[in-house]
Formats: sequence, structure tokens, C-alpha cells
Amino acid sequence: MRPTQRFRPRLLPTALPIALLAGMLSACGGSTDQASVAAVRQGGADADASTITTTTAAAAASASATDTVTDAANDAATDASATATVRRTAQGAPVPPSPQANADGTALTTTASGVIDTANPFFAPMGNGRSCASCHAENSGWSITPGQLRLRFAASAGADPVFRAVDGANSPVAPVATLDQKRVAYSMLLTKGVIRVGQAIPANAEFTLLRADDPYGYASARELSLFRRPLPSTNLKFISTIMWDARENRTVTAGTSGASCILNANPALCYASIDSGLLTQANDAVRGHAEAARDLTAAEQRAIVNFEAGLVTAQLTSGAAGNLTEAGASGGPAALSSQAFYFGINDLEAGDYRTRATFNRNAMTMFGAWRNLDAPAAPPARPAPGQRPPAQPTPATAQNVARASIARGEQLFNNRPFTINRVAGFTDQLRVPNRVTCSSCHSAPNAGSHSTPLLVDIGVADARVRTPDLPLYTLRNNATGETVDTTDPGLAMQTGRWRDIGRMKVPTLRGLSARAPFFHNGSQADLPGVVRFYDRRFQIGLTQQEVADLSAFLQAL
Repeated sequence: MRPTQRFRPRLLPTALPIALLAGMLSACGGSTDQASVAAVRQGGADADASTITTTTAAAAASASATDTVTDAANDAATDASATATVRRTAQGAPVPPSPQANADGTALTTTASGVIDTANPFFAPMGNGRSCASCHAENSGWSITPGQLRLRFAASAGADPVFRAVDGANSPVAPVATLDQKRVAYSMLLTKGVIRVGQAIPANAEFTLLRADDPYGYASARELSLFRRPLPSTNLKFISTIMWDARENRTVTAGTSGASCILNANPALCYASIDSGLLTQANDAVRGHAEAARDLTAAEQRAIVNFEAGLVTAQLTSGAAGNLTEAGASGGPAALSSQAFYFGINDLEAGDYRTRATFNRNAMTMFGAWRNLDAPAAPPARPAPGQRPPAQPTPATAQNVARASIARGEQLFNNRPFTINRVAGFTDQLRVPNRVTCSSCHSAPNAGSHSTPLLVDIGVADARVRTPDLPLYTLRNNATGETVDTTDPGLAMQTGRWRDIGRMKVPTLRGLSARAPFFHNGSQADLPGVVRFYDRRFQIGLTQQEVADLSAFLQAL
């Protein structure tokens, strides 16, 4: 039985939507022409179309000389998307979304209204000039990416509203008077696309801070510095947990209007509606990330949530496999927008809350039609006496080879078993076997989220995988004296519970290619790195081909 978890709202949300930053820029006295609207949509400062195209091209050229191959590819894709958006937005706004280039192909967003309305307060600058769009941009899967941020830094000399010391800098007191100082102060944002979340250890915590090893010299028990990726403000119809640490989820009593309750929980465990949490999160983001002096009005909150709740984003094309909706496949955002989802759908522990069907590990069913497209044709029949030998079979095309790889990856995702151990939030709380597949956690059909709140510690914040740019905290159990080293206590910063250290939400998987890097702290630059992390952590024993196939599948989502 799941123990009750109390998630208390806080007033300093982790990420400010990119769209919000963009609108803020426009309201700060810049140009209001259509090119400016395009820049606002992508989270950057407004400018005329020629300035945007020239500046971003120059920034991309500069970045390509120093970045890794992956970063250069993402930078180029970001530049192409920004330029294309400028050109089509110049014809009039609002306009329908269009495919946005990324390193693996293109992603596309569909909206409830059919257009992206930049008059929505999601794009309006608040307080320090940021808008939701500052950290949630269309061309970055409605999150932010280091490549896009470097372009914005170069184009604005570090003055773009996303570069604000409150949470954009490695330390809120880092010097930012000169361009060189800004590059140093905002290095985590520019290299990993992470926002600094400042949180105090709860007063009633079962642990205390023994030591803080902060490379930026700021963190203490009064305020830990936690570096986290802004979660995408799209595909929200598929979430059950708001924020990495669930701090915008609220527990309520059974029978509360709009509440969703865990099946068979004793005592009862019920959550307020996601809609109510998103309304609170929008205001918290504006007051925290945008440092606004006033709350949003109820109408502004409603408009922002309606806008982001209507966004559905998925990869549309693959550079190798082509259109992800062809030849019987059902990738892309159109099919996703009609995908069923509700609290408890295909739940791992209790089964489906509505149909009472047992958990189905075949949660992903988009690319079954592509299986065996790379299989060689049957050998030709032997010719009859006196007849010519038949022509040799034509080998599979490169496109079909790529499509077959995606289909194999989908099957591996659903069906490749492995044993998990020492995963807080899973092995210590769920009444299920520890022999699992990827779909055990990412179980929502064709979305890859979890339909009830599930926060787990898979080891991303462990000291053994810490990089020198992340603070490391040594926490001591007040009762036992046991210590643990972590770069992010996760859910424990909300509950104060020792057992919750390192636990983070299970994220939605659609549109991944648009928003590298991955994990809550941006520690994996690409999806093959994510697959290899799981392979090492759980000793799955994947072959090189299986790593490639699983990566191809994730890139197609």
C-alpha cells in the first residue's frame, strides 16, 4: 500500500516558461512587427527579421567552432527553426505551428485552436522582463536547449531576460557586470540548459546538511542550489505530477471536487486536479522566476493554462526514417492528440482504474507496422530447365532499415526485462515485482508518462555520477547518523523524509529530440547516453545494436 505523501506548494517554481520570456521582451519597449512576434514565440528578444537571421547565423558559426558534434547539430537545427519561424510569422500572426528542426529530424506542435496566439499572457513579459516563453519555446520542444540559449546570449550580449541572476545564474550573487562575467555566471544555463532552484531544507526534515560542496560558493542549509531542466509546457494532458519534485501537487480529502485518488490506498490518498495545480504553478512562476510584484489575475492564469494545456508536441520526421506517420506508423502529434489518457490508465500496480484490465507492458504501439522492413526478401525459386535465373532480391532501402530499427526499439522498450534494485519510490513502496521493462514506469499508452504520481530515484543525483559543475550535498539522518551524498535531494526537499532523497517524477517521453539534454540535471547530452546510463545502472546487458535501436525509438517520439 502506498504511504501518504504530502506535497506542499511553494512559491518558487523551478522553471519559467520560455513563451513567457518572449512576450516580456516585446513589452519591454522593442519592435512590435511580425519578426518580433516570431522572436517572442521562440523565447528571445524582439528584433527585425534581418537582424535575427544575421545574428543567429553568426552565433551558430561561432558555436560550431567550439561545441561538440551534438551541440553543433542542435545549434544548426535551432537556427534553421528560428529563421523559418521569422519568415512565416512575417506573413501575419497568429499562425499555425510549423515543423521545428532538431538534430534528429523535425518536431511539430498541434494546438487546440490551430494557431499559436502570441497575444496570450503566456507570452507577456512580467517583472524582470521574463515571460513563460523565456524557458518554454516552440523550437525547443517548449523547454529550452543550450544551443538556443547560446544563440540568444550572443544576439543580446547576455541581456536576454532568460539571463537573470535570480535563477539563471549559478549563484544569485555572481557578478554580471561584464560580458565575460556573464559567460561565467550563466555557464550552467549555457551548457546544460538548467535553472538554479533555490530551496531551504524543510524545518521538520528527518535530515540535516552536514556539508555543501558548491563550486559557486553559495549553497547552504538556508538555500540549496538545485540545477534542473525546465519541464516542457506541452503534452500536459498526459501528466499526473507537476514539477520534478511534485511541489505543485496538492493532496486533498476524498470527495473533493476534481480530486483523483489512488486506487485501494489505505489511508485514502487523493490529489487535487492537475488543472488547479497548473493554475498555481503559473502564478508561482511569475512571482518567482519573473520576480513580478503582483499576482496574475484569475483571467491571466486561466488563459495561460488553457494555452499550454492545448499544446501537443511530437517528433514528426526522422532524418533517417522519414515521415513517422507513413507506412502504417502512428507517430507525430496528430495521433498523439487523440490518445486517451486519464488518472490511473494502465497503472502498473493496480491495473487500469476504469477498465480494471491488468497492466499491459505493451504501452507503446506506434511502429509495429515497421517491423522486419529490413528483412531480406525470400530467395528466388530455382528456375525451371531452360529458364533464366530470376533477378536477385532488392536489398532493403536505408529508410526501411532505419524504420525497422525504430520498431525493434519499441519492442525492446516494452518487452526487454531487467531487474531493478535500490530504487527509492519503486522497490520500497510499490507492491510489484522488481523484474521490469521501460514501460513499467513509462506506462501511459503512447505518451510514456505515468498516469499516477510516481517519483523515483534511479541514481541520477548520486555522488558517483556527479560532475564538477554540480554542487554536492552530504546529508545526515537525524535518527541513525547515516549519511548520503547527493547533488539534488528531490522530493525530500518537499516532504522532509529521508526515504525521499533523490526521488524525481517520471517525465513524459514524447518530443524528446527537441529538448536535449536529458534527465532533471541535463547530465546526458543525447538519447544514446540516456540508454547507456540505464544499461550501466541496472546491468541490463544491451548489445550495441539494442542501444542503437532503443535510441532510434526514443528519437522518434
